[in-house]
Amino acid sequence: MASNAPPSQEMQRIVSLAMDAGFYRAARPGAEAADGLVADYLVEGWRQGCDPAPWFSVEGYLEANPDVRAAGVEPFHHYLTQGRHEGREAPASATGLRHQLGPVAAGWDFAPSRLLTPAERRARRRTPQDLADERASIADAFDALFYLAANPDIAAAGADALDHFLRSGWIEGRNPTARFSVGDYLTMYPDVAAAGMNPFVHYIRTGQAEGRRPLSDLGFRHDILASLVPVDRRIAAAKARAAATPVADQARLDAAFASARFGLRDLHLTFSHDDHTAHIGGVQLCLRREGLGFARLGFDHLHIHPATPWPVMREAGETAPMGVVLNGLPVGVFSADTILAALTAAAPETGRRTLAIHSLLGHAPGEVVNLARALGVTEGWFWLHDFASLCAGYHLMRDDVADCGAPPAGSAACGVCAYGPHRARHVEGHRVLFEGLSLTVASPSEATLALWRRAGDLPAAGVVVEPHATLNQNGPAPLPAPDAPFRLAFAGLPQAHKGWPVFRALALRFEDDQRYAFTHLGARTEGGLPVDFASVMVAEDPTAVGTNAMQAGLAESLADAVLIWPLCRETFSFTAYEAVAAGAAVITNIDSGNVAAFTAEGEHGVVLADESALIAAFESGEILALARRARQPAAYDLAFGALTADLAARRSLAQ
Repeated sequence: MASNAPPSQEMQRIVSLAMDAGFYRAARPGAEAADGLVADYLVEGWRQGCDPAPWFSVEGYLEANPDVRAAGVEPFHHYLTQGRHEGREAPASATGLRHQLGPVAAGWDFAPSRLLTPAERRARRRTPQDLADERASIADAFDALFYLAANPDIAAAGADALDHFLRSGWIEGRNPTARFSVGDYLTMYPDVAAAGMNPFVHYIRTGQAEGRRPLSDLGFRHDILASLVPVDRRIAAAKARAAATPVADQARLDAAFASARFGLRDLHLTFSHDDHTAHIGGVQLCLRREGLGFARLGFDHLHIHPATPWPVMREAGETAPMGVVLNGLPVGVFSADTILAALTAAAPETGRRTLAIHSLLGHAPGEVVNLARALGVTEGWFWLHDFASLCAGYHLMRDDVADCGAPPAGSAACGVCAYGPHRARHVEGHRVLFEGLSLTVASPSEATLALWRRAGDLPAAGVVVEPHATLNQNGPAPLPAPDAPFRLAFAGLPQAHKGWPVFRALALRFEDDQRYAFTHLGARTEGGLPVDFASVMVAEDPTAVGTNAMQAGLAESLADAVLIWPLCRETFSFTAYEAVAAGAAVITNIDSGNVAAFTAEGEHGVVLADESALIAAFESGEILALARRARQPAAYDLAFGALTADLAARRSLAQ
């Protein structure tokens, strides 16, 4: 593909099969393009040196293959479709291999020989009779439908699922059923791995009789810990990406400012962690609604974001290029000094000025203060979309697996967390911001504000609670048929930190229980599970019909309840509001932040202590009390706010 051509669907499909989403997201936090991580990587990520998997280095491949670099071809897709067949090597990412087998974890149909152990090489030398005997052993236990659904490349090739698994699939880390993990089994039982045996064959023939387990008891949190990239390494990667990113000259910025809708006379200046026009997510949608709100007020909306992703805020001396978006249109990438010079020259001396900071990730507080003051702005709003002002671990999750509740800085709890050594960077950096500007903290919920006040002492000029959306009842919600099973839904991308592994486990555990049915609504799903899937894409334009697509999808599915089981404290949660608006109940945990508060205070569902309590509620049937027919729920319209535009309008009216 030429460097300026958009990625085709086939290209995205191929890359999606080998990409390690968790690894890519860790190096590029907040990266969720309209079409997901794959599109983000193919459009922008690879050009910034972001590696798609632990076993593949973008820069390493281009350096080793200058013909690929000269052709402007995206390297990962080139390797998957062409390079590996030509004998080209896949250099490992500088951030290190997460698994010894690299692409085995990614689920591709190859593994570079330099990564194979002697036992794995022996496993490839089985005779036809060996394969026939193995096939006979596991044919009844193998789930061909699951295998093909989980591996669309195998289905597309028309291959026999069981034959593929026996010949190469298990070596690539592909699982034979949803209830058996090749990787877990080989890790738990090194004698099987050392013998070069197919782990599923071993389990069926002798392992289960010996009491060996098909899955690890450690669970998905152990997998998250195993793949946790040290923060120092993430920062180093961010610096490298920033240093390699070209910047435009001031002329482009001057031209954009000269043609601004309102001539920059009345200007809203805002900062966040990424380009809200190129990514989809809660904060991005908030910025789009904010921009529309300021347009109605007659303001130009100027958004500044780091051009490449950063896992933390920058300290003094750490430089990075900034992206500029004016009135919803990207202008380009510039140095902070260029933005300051161009804006100072273009902005009229008189006019209204407002400021909102949605995130400092990738920003240096001193730069933000200097830019605001150069425009004569000394006050504004600071939004609590997360808890980055309390810690570099902005979700307040110890090692990304458990809620920490923001203990005192320097506590023993911080000493055992990957983010502990970097907490001071964020606390002191935000103090520079709050001391340099008069900022009112805007929180989307009371629960979020209460935690922020308890755990921090930043000198805010004031506080205000401004929900992102409100519910307006509009009549009864539709009811399912009297004999319909209780339908539990999961809404959104199948991501661990949103609780997907918990939903997945429930679906597998109660697959044959006639009381329950399971539905997933989102942009993509995990194949081969006993879960109905409905594709739901949220519109990029906040004013478009598709803005409420998730609410409409949940209403159409007649979901009795939505499992909202985040590992971190949600500051608001659009999904919780969408669920209730559609007539569904919310099932959540006590550490889910505003989800728990919203659910309990509004009697919108149930708040459970932990996953054991969740399973017990399904086992006993207690959860059936949340069925639509039992609750007779109302349906609601969701009214979305314009965030800072609403706050600014009310302040203006009050003056």
